[in-house]
Amino acid sequence: MLENIILILLIISVFALSLILVLLKKQKKDNQIKKIFKIIIGLAIWWVLLELLQLILHNNFNASTKYDIYFETFASIGKCFMPVFIFLLGLVFARTKIQFNKKYYLLFIIPTLTIILMLTNEWHHLVYAHYSVYTYQAVLGPYAIIHQLYSYGILALGMIFLLFYSIKNSGFFSKQSILFILGTLMPVIVNVLETYKIVELPVYSTPISFAVAVVFYALAIFKFDFIRVTPIALQRIVDRMSDSYIVLGDDLEIIDFNKTFLTTFKVKNETSLRGKNFEEVLHGSNFYNDFKKAEKRLIEVKTTNKTFYFELYINEVHKYFNVEINSILSKGQSLGTLILFKDITQHKRDIQTIKDTQDSLMESERLSSLGQLIGGIAHNLKTPIMSIAGAAEGLTDLVKEYDESIDDPTVNSKDHHEIAQDMSKWIVKIKEYSEYMSDVITAVKGQAVVMANEDDITFTVSELVKRINILMKHELKNAIINLDIDCKIDDNIQIHGDVNNLVQVINNMISNAIQAYNGKTNETIKFVIDKEENNVVFSIEDRAGGLPEKVKTKLFKEMITTKGKNGTGLGLYMSYSTIKAHFNGNITFETEAGVGTKFNILIPVE
Repeated sequence: MLENIILILLIISVFALSLILVLLKKQKKDNQIKKIFKIIIGLAIWWVLLELLQLILHNNFNASTKYDIYFETFASIGKCFMPVFIFLLGLVFARTKIQFNKKYYLLFIIPTLTIILMLTNEWHHLVYAHYSVYTYQAVLGPYAIIHQLYSYGILALGMIFLLFYSIKNSGFFSKQSILFILGTLMPVIVNVLETYKIVELPVYSTPISFAVAVVFYALAIFKFDFIRVTPIALQRIVDRMSDSYIVLGDDLEIIDFNKTFLTTFKVKNETSLRGKNFEEVLHGSNFYNDFKKAEKRLIEVKTTNKTFYFELYINEVHKYFNVEINSILSKGQSLGTLILFKDITQHKRDIQTIKDTQDSLMESERLSSLGQLIGGIAHNLKTPIMSIAGAAEGLTDLVKEYDESIDDPTVNSKDHHEIAQDMSKWIVKIKEYSEYMSDVITAVKGQAVVMANEDDITFTVSELVKRINILMKHELKNAIINLDIDCKIDDNIQIHGDVNNLVQVINNMISNAIQAYNGKTNETIKFVIDKEENNVVFSIEDRAGGLPEKVKTKLFKEMITTKGKNGTGLGLYMSYSTIKAHFNGNITFETEAGVGTKFNILIPVE
């Protein structure tokens, strides 16, 4: 009765294992774990099939024990090598992929020696002193202990790998882990029952127990897609990530992704992605044209540790992404490719908002400067215009006087010369006032177009000082502040760049110094021009009490002001940017609490 049950179980085992092998071969994509599993199934089929033939011959043809041991020997090809491949299965399962080298061949020494010794057992009886198809009747030889220790040891390691990582990945009570636990327990229980002779079992029970274990493992690994890169416990975390990711295998098959990816790219059915070729999925989607750039990097990234970065706008979802493509490497072996999509759409919008705000602030600053400029123009032009008007009135009187003297016999040539000299004096004054007005207009015109002027020109220190004097005269007079100019270098030194830009920066700093006095009059601002190494240094120094500590740490790094609601902080921020960008220079400052502040503008010269 027992033998009939065993016969049926052996047949079922062969059928079940063969079916799993056929199903695996039908799958197009192959990887290390599948290849090793196919070998394990092949070994299991060989083992079970030989044991089945042995049972049939033993029962129906009364085959002797001598032939039984030969069947056992050939069946042992499956039995001896299966623990090695189960160990390799566990190793690959733990690491995803391994690089086979010479050290792994050492694993096959003991199994190969066992097969050789079993074939020659009748000469030395090292494996079996007495063989029987019933384990409890068999007497093992001295070498059998070595074989058992090695086989059970390496088998235990493989099963530990499978069991440990199954629990780590998906939890103890998941379907996958339960199948692994049942598959591991089956041969262990049978072996314990045989070893301690708790139940009298034939040798056929061992291959049946391993066949059942293989079936459970196959279900756990392939039916429930257990070889996913991302553990289920971790999946819950990555699904909450704001960034989308997708993981591709060596053949660009889609292995894993998070829910954010599905939501972002409006994928309704995740089964339509998993296991599919990434390129084929792209060709059939509306994203193909957008993803072409990413597609080109997928081959390159496999051979390097380099991370590829680029920005991508996907028209279908109306979003901008920073895309990162990385190769997933383990000990130099490529396990796959990770593509990370960081949504920067909101960041793009924020940048545009900031830019719009800065443009608005700059416009406000320009209008404020324009107001000061107009005030300066009115003041600077009022005096020469009135003087020219006075000169014109004087010339009118002289012309009238000269006209009346033509027919006057008392007027001699000397009188005519005196009238001409008076006219010349007025004409000279008119020329002087006209030249001054021309200088004002030139300076004002330069400042009015300063932001648009990109001319590559040079100017002298003298020209710079002249324009500063003209443009700051009105503001200094209104504030009753003195500007003490001390030029310690040759004022004919030429500076490369647009004079209007530098005038605007220096005027802004002088204006800041005026405002720092907060209404105090009869104070002095020092404007010193000196040279240090290859730099011309323009220093603007006040005695207005210094800068607050919170301002010192942020100066030039962001728009900050000490003027409260009356200032934007843009002037100094733009000044720093202008000196850096247009003159390749720098601005430094020295400040002392309760004393004052000194700004130094360093401009390189040849």
